[in-house]
Amino acid sequence: MSAEPLPLVAERRPLVSVIVPAFNEEAVIVDTLRRLCEHMTTLEPKYRWEIVVVNDGSTDETGSLADTYALSHPNVRILHHRVNFKLGQALRYAFNHTRGDYVAVIDCDLSYGPEHITRMLHTAEDSGARIVIASPYAKGGQVTGVPFVRRVLSRAANRLLSFTAGGGLSTVTGMVRVYDGRFLRSLDLMSVDTEINTEIIRKAQILHARIVEIPSHLDWSFERTGGRRRAASLRMSRTTVSSLFSSFLFRPVVFFMVSGLILLAVAAYSFGWVVWHVAQVYGDPSPLANSGLTGAIQNAYERAPHTFLVTGITFVLAAQLITFAVIAAQAKRYFEELFHLGTSVLRGQRAAGEASDSEPAQVDDDG
Repeated sequence: MSAEPLPLVAERRPLVSVIVPAFNEEAVIVDTLRRLCEHMTTLEPKYRWEIVVVNDGSTDETGSLADTYALSHPNVRILHHRVNFKLGQALRYAFNHTRGDYVAVIDCDLSYGPEHITRMLHTAEDSGARIVIASPYAKGGQVTGVPFVRRVLSRAANRLLSFTAGGGLSTVTGMVRVYDGRFLRSLDLMSVDTEINTEIIRKAQILHARIVEIPSHLDWSFERTGGRRRAASLRMSRTTVSSLFSSFLFRPVVFFMVSGLILLAVAAYSFGWVVWHVAQVYGDPSPLANSGLTGAIQNAYERAPHTFLVTGITFVLAAQLITFAVIAAQAKRYFEELFHLGTSVLRGQRAAGEASDSEPAQVDDDG
């Protein structure tokens, strides 16, 4: 009896796609790719890997240097934008051109060292998290070389976002993450700039996806010693405004309700003052006092007409803001239901496409 040939063993190591967005990074791109390749090579017993650089319309030699490096490194792919489309568009472009079981995103200047990729991958596998975030603001995290004002604004923005987003995250705006690849590709993302990072968190929370943070070291000292001002520092004001708007999108009901309750408290205080003075005059037996309730109200109005005005305006505004809060909560609920439905449809379409791609071509045999 002849022995049957052994079946081919499928490659079981998960594929890790490392995305590196790059814009005018000619000073560091080659060194970054070298360091990333060296680090990813150490992971080969457990993972297959690829590095995908998105040259986002660089006007220097970033694209040509990356292309030259990729010629001798088959695990490196370069995607090009002819013009600068901003971070969100660059990441969405890369997400659509990767098929990794895990997708890692890291800064081109390696302000987060390559070792963070390994730690995030291990955390994703051990915890089953859909998203793992490298957080310098988590307990045990560290920040080096970041300007004081930038650091304060970043912490404040992330605390505000953490409060509105919930989930106990300390870093919501950070880009350095590892994603479950299939989950990431099921998200319908729209942002074109840095707000894509908060959009992903917001939509992941709608889907009740597990998000985990690991403490990290954000190190800008290389840029400081190199004497080159980081482009990121120039976007500080825009990023802060974007964070404020994102916090509103996370939980708009909080902003409307809190504002409405504050105005309602002011209206109640003003109304209390009016009632107190009306009661004083109404119970005054003096012949100089106006008689009756109408006279008491008139007397109080003559004393402080602005109090009546403040009471009326603040009460009306408070009622409107609280109404907006109810409407916002309802609209958010509708959005979440539609997003759930859209995600389910998108997952089904992609699963069907992957299944059709994996099926062997059928040949008709008509004799």
